[in-house]
Amino acid sequence: MRKLGLLAAVMVLMLGNASIGHATPSTQIWIPSTDIQGYMTPHLGVDNYNTIGKKGKDGGGMFPTTYGLTMGLVPSEVWGIEVGIDMMEASDDPLYFNAKVGVAEGAFGDWSPSLAVGGYGFGTKEDSTDYNIIYALVAKTFGELGRLSIGGYSGNDKLLVDNKGKEDNTGLLASWDKQLSKKFWGAIDYQGGANSFSAVSFGVSYALSDKASFIVGYDVFLENDLNGDGVDDNSNTMTFQLDVNF
Repeated sequence: MRKLGLLAAVMVLMLGNASIGHATPSTQIWIPSTDIQGYMTPHLGVDNYNTIGKKGKDGGGMFPTTYGLTMGLVPSEVWGIEVGIDMMEASDDPLYFNAKVGVAEGAFGDWSPSLAVGGYGFGTKEDSTDYNIIYALVAKTFGELGRLSIGGYSGNDKLLVDNKGKEDNTGLLASWDKQLSKKFWGAIDYQGGANSFSAVSFGVSYALSDKASFIVGYDVFLENDLNGDGVDDNSNTMTFQLDVNF
């Protein structure tokens, strides 16, 4: 999908509970994809993440809403560059940046996969919002089976830590996605490791038009004690993501 908005910072829930939010390049549900935004086509993304069925006193809450703008910079069908800026509100240091360079699937023949190298979570406050996650991905479509992607990431070892505070700043990225019909698209993705970004997510997108769509999905965090609410261990979230090309 063409979207901006996911991935970037352990933030504070609106009820004051520490957790993770997102500042992103073109993504699947939670992790980046190899897709590149179209040349000089502004893309607006608005991403929301909130707990379901939990009262405020029991730890219910939401992450800051991400408002993102991204654009492609290269007039080519073979390769591309996209850059983006995100505002995560409400938060003390809301500004984040992301960028990606990629090669389209089939660029070198029917056998060749799509490739992407990029970064996200480039915040403006040192050792607070500068997650500085760098990633590489390879993706290939297998007919009716859909598209499979695999890669890895590395980030700021002072912020990406496990539940004991030890460095855990690398991990696997993997996903499956498929265009289910003209209007519907689905995806499942995985971000490995034992840090606050580690999650399994899944969702479905519906195209409102050729230029607008929305995603409804669910995020299961692998380390709930890092994204927890201080009341119980279930801080998993529903996500609603709006994507518009201009």
